[in-house]
Amino acid sequence: MQTTATPTHCPYCALQCGMNLTPAPDGTVEVSERTDFPVNRGALCGKGRTAPAVLASNVRLTSPLVREGGTLVPASWDEALDRIAEGLRRTRAEYGPDGVGVFGGGGLTNEKAYTLGKFARVVLGTSQIDYNGRFCMSSAAAAGIKAFGLDRGLPFPLEDIPKTGCVILVGSNLAETMPPSLRFFNELRENGGTLIVIDPRRTKTAEQADLHLAPRPGTDLALALGLLHLVIAEGRVDEEYVRERTAGWEDARAAAMAHWPEYVERITGVSVPELRRTVRMFCEPESAMVLTARGPEQQSKGTDTVGAWINLCLATGRAGRPLSGYGCLTGQGNGQGGREHGQKADQLPGYRKLDDPAARRHVAEVWGVDPDSLPGPGRSAYELLDALGTDIRSLLLMASNPVVSAPRAAHIEERVKSLDFLAVCDVVLSETAELADVVLPVTQWAEETGTTTNLEGRVLLRRQAITPPDGVRSDLEVLHELAARLGVEKGFPTDPEEIFEELRRASAGGPADYSGITYRRLVEENGVFWPCPAAEPEGLTGAEDGAGGPGAQRRAPGRPATEDATVSGEATTVSTGDTAGVAHPGTPRLFLDRFDTPDGRARFVPVSHRAIAEEPDDEYPVLLTTGRVVAQYQSGAQTRRVAELNAAAPGPFVELHPRLAARLGAAEGDPVAVVSRRGRAVAPARITSTIRPDTVFMPFHWPGEGRANSLTNPALDPTSRMPEFKACAVRLEAVRP
Repeated sequence: MQTTATPTHCPYCALQCGMNLTPAPDGTVEVSERTDFPVNRGALCGKGRTAPAVLASNVRLTSPLVREGGTLVPASWDEALDRIAEGLRRTRAEYGPDGVGVFGGGGLTNEKAYTLGKFARVVLGTSQIDYNGRFCMSSAAAAGIKAFGLDRGLPFPLEDIPKTGCVILVGSNLAETMPPSLRFFNELRENGGTLIVIDPRRTKTAEQADLHLAPRPGTDLALALGLLHLVIAEGRVDEEYVRERTAGWEDARAAAMAHWPEYVERITGVSVPELRRTVRMFCEPESAMVLTARGPEQQSKGTDTVGAWINLCLATGRAGRPLSGYGCLTGQGNGQGGREHGQKADQLPGYRKLDDPAARRHVAEVWGVDPDSLPGPGRSAYELLDALGTDIRSLLLMASNPVVSAPRAAHIEERVKSLDFLAVCDVVLSETAELADVVLPVTQWAEETGTTTNLEGRVLLRRQAITPPDGVRSDLEVLHELAARLGVEKGFPTDPEEIFEELRRASAGGPADYSGITYRRLVEENGVFWPCPAAEPEGLTGAEDGAGGPGAQRRAPGRPATEDATVSGEATTVSTGDTAGVAHPGTPRLFLDRFDTPDGRARFVPVSHRAIAEEPDDEYPVLLTTGRVVAQYQSGAQTRRVAELNAAAPGPFVELHPRLAARLGAAEGDPVAVVSRRGRAVAPARITSTIRPDTVFMPFHWPGEGRANSLTNPALDPTSRMPEFKACAVRLEAVRP
């Protein structure tokens, strides 16, 4: 048995904290500090420390399951795979390729996400593929592409945060969602910088701030516009920067001037003096940043909301400059890489657009197929789930639990139940897996090797530390076996490094260019920031794609090729498989001299405030917002199986203000029903003055009667197709014995 420590990364959030794993003689796995990784420098939250608990044989799945007479029973791998292949084949024959859906996850490695997208389009021929990362940062991605021409969560490393002058943190409680990252913000304040937190709750993160603004949920767009109005009125616009590095200012300026401070105060509940203080704190330092998370993004106007915060950065010259910029705090472990390589409905590997003929030609050549055989863009995540049982009759699902995590969850549960056939690949028997016809036990994290891309755009190598139990296979093996059963014998290898080499070729010349990255470099350099084009074009295949051609020396956005090495140190000479010579060092900081637009200028996008999709009324007079707690993660499918985490966060609750509790007649711990137009949830009251009196909060990690997403609104952003998780109208009811 291996007893040495393996350096790897946490399976949970997008920090992808470094850790060491050592197998113990009793079969458990010990976690120890890995201080060489700069994101966490050895620090881990409770979820990271206890992550190996999910690998225990009495917790995780160790045998395929098939449904017999309404019950899931153990089966052989051949029987389970045969059933899946037959179910998918039967649906395609009766309903056509788009009768089959594929749903992925933001926790899949880059190799898995890439292979899943290829499987859907090459083997199944379906356009109906998306993933739960659509629910994560799709609004920020859409806004970033509109403004900068490129989407990468953070355009700078986390290590830049302590060195800036001010950070506005919008809708993020990172003290609970990403605890190891809080030190960067503590160091910011220790260095004399200031932190402004915008959240309707006074969270643990807000308690650390120099200024906390508590706007009404769903009004972040108006707040950003009000701040930009004051920037203009107070003469704080960086006119030279706007003139030289942006386009579209006049229209954005006119839109902002319609949002005068008193009007914004009435909408948001944030006072005019607080607005003025925010502008002063943001504009007076030489550098500043705006970071958003799910609060402003998970709205039916999330793209416009993020766009308004980007406009604030652009007007003040706080983008594409050292120690300044707009960034998004990606949520899921591989939420960044997961959407770059083809499991999103409208994208091909390398963050190419599926409806771009040049992109289709390039990727089709790498895959060895006719470009015309590739289907077009499909439905977004919620729309795909909503079509289950009607247009989509069979579903292959990996690493997601939409029965708990999707908005209007009771409806989605019924759609899942209405399928003709459902196959699920997972580590544990999630609530969605319990409804499946076939469940396959697959490896995760410590049992496999693969790459992820963290919130900084840093590509990392997770290394296998232990041997998976007998009866467990990787998702890559599953797709290989299914492809063979469905008539595609080649093109679906099971070795992750072989797949990554193909991913390099497929991404070459695209926006998310990984062609200069190899497993060897990831080990030697502790991760590499994309874009990282190959040093030499030889050996990388493809046709002209409008981005310099696959394998060409694509300049990292915002930095000439000759300057890239000055960002992350001297370029080094390494052997990189297909390439040799001076390796591109990667791109830790984007946009420093130009944006990734045709003319190099950032784009202002004019936006105006509009109400949330469902405002409170007499029947539903209170606003609900949702989020996470420190001891649980996402739908809780894994963390709810860890005793230490359950002891810290045993179940759902309803957080409400004392005034609201008094009107309801509820005391601490009393069961409270929260009712929306979509459903009802019941959980104990948690009474606190740290939340607005017109708002209640529920965490979304639990199924059953406390399922918060039974209530949430699936109203979609018109651009990103993000549902409005963060604001909907509800009423409260006391639950009497």
